[in-house]
Amino acid sequence: MIELTETARAKVNLTLRVLGRRPDGYHDLDSIVAFADCADRLTFEPGSKLSLITTGPRAAECGEGDDNLVIRASRALGERIDGLKFGRFALDKHLPVAAGIGGGSADAAAALRLLAKANDIAPDDARLMEAARMTGADIPVCVASHACVMSGVGEDLAPLEVPAMPCVMVNPRVAVPTKDVFAGLHLLGGELRVGVAEVLEAITLPKPGAALEEWILQLIGGTNDLEAPALKLQPVIGEVLSSLRDTGARLARMSGSGATCFAIYDTAVQARAAADGIVRLQPGWWVHAGTLS
Repeated sequence: MIELTETARAKVNLTLRVLGRRPDGYHDLDSIVAFADCADRLTFEPGSKLSLITTGPRAAECGEGDDNLVIRASRALGERIDGLKFGRFALDKHLPVAAGIGGGSADAAAALRLLAKANDIAPDDARLMEAARMTGADIPVCVASHACVMSGVGEDLAPLEVPAMPCVMVNPRVAVPTKDVFAGLHLLGGELRVGVAEVLEAITLPKPGAALEEWILQLIGGTNDLEAPALKLQPVIGEVLSSLRDTGARLARMSGSGATCFAIYDTAVQARAAADGIVRLQPGWWVHAGTLS
């Protein structure tokens, strides 16, 4: 049997605006998304039965069976492609869950890519993205795992070219349920939160090839609208942000619905030193020094 492997990179929302809530209950977003160099690893071995085993330091935090997004995304694709060949997935889980960095979504997206390879399905087959959308709002952006502007409920993606950004990512090892964070915005169905003028202003981006400094200055002017409600649910997020800012970061912000926060630095040496300092002060936190791109 041929075994296929994919990495499931962490997603980071560099900015995140919540524009409003649709009548169907979903929220319209506008977000600049990049991907980190920390990841889970998913392997696939073709077989007669769809199954998943999970190993790694965060394996105990993953949902079992039908609750796992890898299985749900695979079945969603099978509903759209007659005769889809399934098999055995093995997930080496390293990313924290319910953390605002799309760990489970990245795993599901990796599963879709693996099934596409195993079944000779083109990467741009519309049925892949349809299965992704039906399984979770963050899965479409994770299918390509490429920096982009993400809008709508996560289905509208405009690729971006961003420079490598030295970063530190920190999670205080607390889970933050996404639905509770959005509920903290207290938006009714059909209610707008952000005006059109604000949206147009928010999407002014550096031109392709722009230097890191230009991107940092642009991102500093952004925000994450979910940070405030997440802080109310988990005040420790404020401690994480303070710890990152105390390292001299150019920018520190929460990603997604939290509790993971990230900071951007001028150099990789600065990022590594900052991460080492945080680990010494908070050995119980999950800390990663690396690059966003």
